Amino acid sequence: MLIQVCIFIVGLIVLSWSADRFIYGASALARNIGVSPMMIGLTIVAMGSSAPEIVVSATASMAGNHNTGIGNAIGSNITNIALVLGLTALFKPLSVSSGTVKRELPILLGITLIGCYFLSDSNFTQREGLILIIMFFAVIVGMAWISLSVEMGDPLISETEDEIPSDVPIGSAVMWVLAGLVLLPTSAHFMVESAVDIARYFGISDLVIGLTIIALGTSLPELAASIAGVVKGEHDLALGNVIGSNMFNLLAVLAMPGLIAPGILDPDIAQRDIYVMLGLTILLFLFSFNYSGARRITRFEGLVFVAAYMAYQYWLLMQ
Repeated sequence: MLIQVCIFIVGLIVLSWSADRFIYGASALARNIGVSPMMIGLTIVAMGSSAPEIVVSATASMAGNHNTGIGNAIGSNITNIALVLGLTALFKPLSVSSGTVKRELPILLGITLIGCYFLSDSNFTQREGLILIIMFFAVIVGMAWISLSVEMGDPLISETEDEIPSDVPIGSAVMWVLAGLVLLPTSAHFMVESAVDIARYFGISDLVIGLTIIALGTSLPELAASIAGVVKGEHDLALGNVIGSNMFNLLAVLAMPGLIAPGILDPDIAQRDIYVMLGLTILLFLFSFNYSGARRITRFEGLVFVAAYMAYQYWLLMQ
């Protein structure tokens, strides 16, 4: 079992590192061919931040563990909101002033409602997976359009500009993209295989392993990026990255089990987990949204998020 734990940890490290290098290379390549930093941030970076979840979900589904894939999608969204944003707000209250972020919040809430509806009957069909992946491409187009219509005073513009790599040779950018494309699925394969072995050893279901250890592992890059963002004063970028990641988790990550291994789901998904995810998304909307002026996610609200995460993990453990 110690060997499996070591394989999981190494797989997680390689997965996170290769996802970061893939985003770096893809962003640099897009910038070299003239794509605006704002468009890169809203599409490539947001999509790339969900790359670990996408490959893990696809890998688990191909191995016949579709509950693990769905647990990863739901658990990552719960972790991103409750733990990542919660700890970030405890570290430093998050100011929400970007009009772009405010436009993304209702979209995330709507996508969450659709995802919950698809899973509410404990039967995830291939048609529902296809609808989600079509919506995924539609959202990419929508985010690209939003990037073209952002007001010049939006703080997200300068924050994104500072984060997109520049002066990277095309050869280096292509090399990192290719490295990511090879290492992401390879590391995900070993990570999922070891996680399943660990779960079986401790008598944990495939769903719970996806909701807990895999979801936490694949969300660690968002935690590091969010805390680093608020340290540099990039509050809207930190929140925007989580919102974008959660949207793509529900569309691209959740679509993988439907497309690859549709069928009957663990009943706990419909009876417990989708309501936790929906409730936290509604809380994020209430804590973040303000029609006029800036809004802050305070330390107290961050504490509420972290307490909700700990309570949910305890609930899973007790069951």
